Amino acid sequence: MDAVRVALLREVLAGTEWVQATRRFAGALRSSVAPHRGGLLLVGTAAYEPWHLAAHLDDEAAWSGLPELSPTLVRHRVPGGAPAHLAVGLGRLEAAGRGETLLVVAPGQPGAGLLERVHDARRNGTTVLALDGGNRDLHALAHDALAAPPAPPAGAAAAAPDLDLDTVQHLVSAAAGENSLPPPRGRRRFRDRLARLADQLTAPPPPRW
Repeated sequence: MDAVRVALLREVLAGTEWVQATRRFAGALRSSVAPHRGGLLLVGTAAYEPWHLAAHLDDEAAWSGLPELSPTLVRHRVPGGAPAHLAVGLGRLEAAGRGETLLVVAPGQPGAGLLERVHDARRNGTTVLALDGGNRDLHALAHDALAAPPAPPAGAAAAAPDLDLDTVQHLVSAAAGENSLPPPRGRRRFRDRLARLADQLTAPPPPRW
């Protein structure tokens, strides 16, 4: 989701709590990683890996000049031959400690094994943040949490237009790179980002295979 779509989504959500809520949570994430110049661990559940959030945070880290936003993706299962940056298993959580931040993304049940590792990481001094569907056990472990709205019953109107956990992740990652002090040569970085956005908007549609 590019900057234009995020802006349009925020316009649609104006008047709801979600623009402010996602910016608040993004601020908590940024304030946790900034003093330590990084140490962000990102983990999902056994059934869900937050690939898109990892990619968007990595983009925001580059565009905003905040390298500390670039996460380490922690995986429940690491396939053989995976490159180093995609070969970090759950054992990394056992080594997490003070000065690190653990962001847990759980659209469903996190599972007892993950909750136990999150508990141990927090006990060792790791700051725990959660993006989920409102799991009570995970929220009890988190220093800060944001839950996506539940799906409405059949036939009922949604609380917010097309707002699910994936959309909340897009809003959080976009907000994480905002409202920061400009890095060295920040004007050039901003122009580069605008140029990249312009390229995306003017690019021809991909061919259909």
